[in-house]
Amino acid sequence: METALFSPSSLFGDDDDGTDKGEESPVQQQQQLYVERTHSFPGMELKIREFSFHQLNANLLWPGTFAFCEWLVQNQSLLHGKRILELGSGTGALAIFLRRSFEIDITTSDFDDKEIEDNIAYNCTANELDVLPHVRHSWGDAFPTSEPDWDLIIASDILLYVKQYPNLVKTLCFLLKTYRPRDQKASSGSSHVKEDVVISGKQVQLKLPTFLISCRRRIGKEDESLFFTGCEEAGLMVQHIGSRVYCINS
Repeated sequence: METALFSPSSLFGDDDDGTDKGEESPVQQQQQLYVERTHSFPGMELKIREFSFHQLNANLLWPGTFAFCEWLVQNQSLLHGKRILELGSGTGALAIFLRRSFEIDITTSDFDDKEIEDNIAYNCTANELDVLPHVRHSWGDAFPTSEPDWDLIIASDILLYVKQYPNLVKTLCFLLKTYRPRDQKASSGSSHVKEDVVISGKQVQLKLPTFLISCRRRIGKEDESLFFTGCEEAGLMVQHIGSRVYCINS
């Protein structure tokens, strides 16, 4: 096992403001090392290979992932029968956990970067799972498919860089506003679906497609609010549904 270049805990300081501080030198960027750890998830342990360093910050398994896993287990009715896309998959650990736990249809996605895609594939295989479908997409760029059909989009702790918020909002608007369920693509009917589900013990009507984002990483309330304000200004609806989880749809 290779030695990590820094400790994951060093990334969670109180003075973190979401800016691009602490950029690595070109020499460090070229030195691609890995560290493999065994992580405890609800009901299972997963072997996850993480980048010791990655210039696109897709290197580590963030603590918020575990809290989001627990919340999704408690609210698993949201997942059943859905086609799911995870944005900012990083190591792929969240998607791997959900696939192994509930055998759901889930696709990973992260920057248009082959190393990230290859590492997610490695982690799938390391956990005795077929390689999950993956979409290489940098937020704000044209999406690889013109008719997205994911009912549920999920993400955990992806609000690190404030300057990327407009690009993320642009991608979300495309995924949420041009969504067409797979079984309706041949028809001209409404592309949005409403269903009754139980979330945190309450019966609510969920409008598909929906983006669920868990925000656990400390980035500052003002910076975080910029993202949600940006969503609302783009015509999206934001709802806090508890435990630092937000529901966003069009």
